[in-house]
Amino acid sequence: MCGRYNVLTSAQGFVDLLDLLVEIGNVCAAGPRYNAAPTQRLPIVRRFPDAVGARIDDLEWGLVPSWAKDPRIGNRMINAREETAAEKPAYRVPYRRRRCLVAADGWYEWRRSVDGKQPWMIRRRDGEPFFIAGLWESWRGKGRDADAPALETFTLLTGDASAQLARIHARMPVVLDRGLYEQWLDPRSSDPRAIHEVLRARPLDVFESWPVSRYVNNPANDSARCIERIPDPERP
Repeated sequence: MCGRYNVLTSAQGFVDLLDLLVEIGNVCAAGPRYNAAPTQRLPIVRRFPDAVGARIDDLEWGLVPSWAKDPRIGNRMINAREETAAEKPAYRVPYRRRRCLVAADGWYEWRRSVDGKQPWMIRRRDGEPFFIAGLWESWRGKGRDADAPALETFTLLTGDASAQLARIHARMPVVLDRGLYEQWLDPRSSDPRAIHEVLRARPLDVFESWPVSRYVNNPANDSARCIERIPDPERP
């Protein structure tokens, strides 16, 4: 599971990573997000069927299916398992039609220890930002004001952790290979088997990790202190 991550690069910086035509849409101009948490609005890249290029927008983290009666269901749908997303009722349509790239610079996982759960920061060893495979959805629930914009939300895909990171947590976000961004976003591709092949090609051994303070446990804390390295509590 991935329940927190960080977004330190600007929208333009993420756009520059993509060998695609990308329009900067509705993106908050606020500073870096050291402790991005569910229900917050965060940047994702998506491509619409009738568009020439892609677009980066802020959507709410926690996917609300189009058929949901209560949008609060999104609080429980921040991650989707790559192994089952193609069949699950909440994810199977977005999996075929509404895939996205979730912009990130790193993420946190919590490792169980004798003193409770210890947070770890994980990022690429080269320090470069990256994109996590995601799904997005648009919701207009019964009783919602007809003039109000649709609620647009997203979820992260997760898979088995690499051997390197499994000591921290059994799961990890599906960080996409840089050469497959366009293929993942392609709205013409709807074959679940072909989509899954893109996910299987992800890089696994390009990450580094270090323990951080439990300061990050509180989503209200959003400063550089969240990513500061601390001594490993399990080492003398």
